[in-house]
Amino acid sequence: MSAADGTVDILLVGSGGREHALLTKLAASPRAGRLWVAPGNGGMLQMAQRADVDASDGAALAAFARERGVGLVVIGPEAPLVAGVADVVRAAGIPVFGPSASAARMEGSKEFAKGVMARAGVPTAAWQSFTDEDACAAHVRSLGGPCVVKADGLAAGKGVIVAQDTDEALAGVHECFSGAFGVAGSTVVVEELLEGPECSLLALTDGRTVVPLATSQDHKRALDGDRGPNTGGMGVYSPVPILLPGEFERMVQIEQRVVDQLRDEGVTYSGCLYGGFMLTKDGPKVLEFNARLGDPETQVVLPRMRADLVDCLLACDAGTLSPSMVAWEDDWAVSVVLTSAGYPGSYERGKLISGIDEAEALPGVTVYHAGTRLDESGAILTDGGRVLDVTAVASSFEDARNRAYEACDKISFEGKTYRHDIGIKAIKGRERL
Repeated sequence: MSAADGTVDILLVGSGGREHALLTKLAASPRAGRLWVAPGNGGMLQMAQRADVDASDGAALAAFARERGVGLVVIGPEAPLVAGVADVVRAAGIPVFGPSASAARMEGSKEFAKGVMARAGVPTAAWQSFTDEDACAAHVRSLGGPCVVKADGLAAGKGVIVAQDTDEALAGVHECFSGAFGVAGSTVVVEELLEGPECSLLALTDGRTVVPLATSQDHKRALDGDRGPNTGGMGVYSPVPILLPGEFERMVQIEQRVVDQLRDEGVTYSGCLYGGFMLTKDGPKVLEFNARLGDPETQVVLPRMRADLVDCLLACDAGTLSPSMVAWEDDWAVSVVLTSAGYPGSYERGKLISGIDEAEALPGVTVYHAGTRLDESGAILTDGGRVLDVTAVASSFEDARNRAYEACDKISFEGKTYRHDIGIKAIKGRERL
């Protein structure tokens, strides 16, 4: 399905900042042909054509790809992966970047992922799962202290309650079982609360070879000082300077063991395996696995990556991935997420955005669209909770961070909110966290 000149037409599924970053990196490949997005956002539609197809309908995506000679389908978000969209497209003979539904259960079910980790001997928090609220509440009371309460299924990054005491944990249990997270909360996992700084490690894999990407650290809480509710991510930086000797290698080994365990159980994991780790005093332990590239981690990892992303993603599908395909720039990236007032709760849409061109005129700055749309005149409007990812790349961490915030100041829309402390943890150093 490649053109005679060796280029590949690409259909990218998704509409967030991660997908805009993916599209930008894919477009930079000499192998990139026509670019389609389903559904895309205000920034992506300035680079690619919109595919008029339901992004959750695997058969429709496969038909669209066949009709237009698409040679690679890239699935960004977790929901279509868990629903098996990659399986349908792959069965049609079209190369896909994204795991099968059976592999995507690593994100789609925390209970399933914990079972795989146990069988693989992977270090993680002690846990139990429940389908009954009373039994779950009794277990929480027996713990008598801090714990983590998680809705088992997909909850857009919001189904995790980090409880500092029993009352807070019981409230989290009730929130899950009351339907706040839909069917995702019908099973609840209760874990011990691990201590230490967090670190994300995304890795490409073809089901056998695991190629780690650069480390990054997300900021999940809505407010400065890691206060407020969990969100999909308020900002991120890469690489993570607080890793101790051997910790990176240990995280890579853990991800390799998970891929090997799944393969031994008859599941080929092809795509991105995203490990969320806690750097404890006993070494890295897994907080969770996700079945796709992180958002907003992708927005700082891909800009630093020296690779032909089209070749890498095709190799994941073909089973020909090699570590030699990826190298890294010796620089730093910081991304600050601009959100709509009220996020992650209710918020208004349709606010006019200005200043993006001025922000991107700064050296090393790229503004990735997350929740935006274009109106009839081509103006850019807000259309989500997380609106823009303002990313800066520079030779030092301080320069990247300062440039990102300088760029944020140039962008305006009614209700613009953001955290002011993204990256402070990297400046403090590990011993002061």
